Amino acid sequence: MAAHFLFLALLALASSHAIASDPSQLQDFCIADLHSDVFVNGFVCKDPKMAKAEDFFFSGLDKPGDTGNKLGSNVTLVDVNKLAGLNTLGISLARLDFAPYGLNPPHTHPRGTEILVVLEGTLYVGFVTSNPNNQLFSKVLHEGDVFVFPQGLIHFQFNNGKTSAVALAGLSSQNPGVITIANAVFGAKPPISDEVLAKAFQLDKKTVDWLQAQFWTDNNN
Repeated sequence: MAAHFLFLALLALASSHAIASDPSQLQDFCIADLHSDVFVNGFVCKDPKMAKAEDFFFSGLDKPGDTGNKLGSNVTLVDVNKLAGLNTLGISLARLDFAPYGLNPPHTHPRGTEILVVLEGTLYVGFVTSNPNNQLFSKVLHEGDVFVFPQGLIHFQFNNGKTSAVALAGLSSQNPGVITIANAVFGAKPPISDEVLAKAFQLDKKTVDWLQAQFWTDNNN
């Protein structure tokens, strides 16, 4: 009986690990079949006999992203949707471009830890721990500096310099996802009740309605 319960406990532990991370490859690679109608956790593998070098290749990270927007930033993400060979490998890459005083606003990656290196310029970065402490860990980064953002925690990057900035980020998931806090809260579709948001943020409803209008306008452009 004890052995039976030990087996169930080990099975539960293994299952929880599998659920909490990207699926692991059981062969050398599993190129994503992005056009398959079969729904699985990740992507169905393409026949490995049909693999070609292009399945593991992406070009374009040398080109700056367009920072001509309200935030003055741009993220070019290379995940499994753009590089099919990443499927089951648990990793992706992003280029971050910042205009002077550009911001990558507070956001989270629900499925991945992020490690960032500054290539050009200066960035003020940070993350906030979970409740109840909500402690801010922040740092001003210069060229060659590296900072890590733990999975699921709210974090940001801000170019506090007068020149453009560029960074590269690695993420521990083929599809890390992103939730931009302001967009999710004030730009939800359908909208979250202004009564709920007014109480949550200790604001009057008119202010909440105004904030929601900003994000609905942006989302519909």
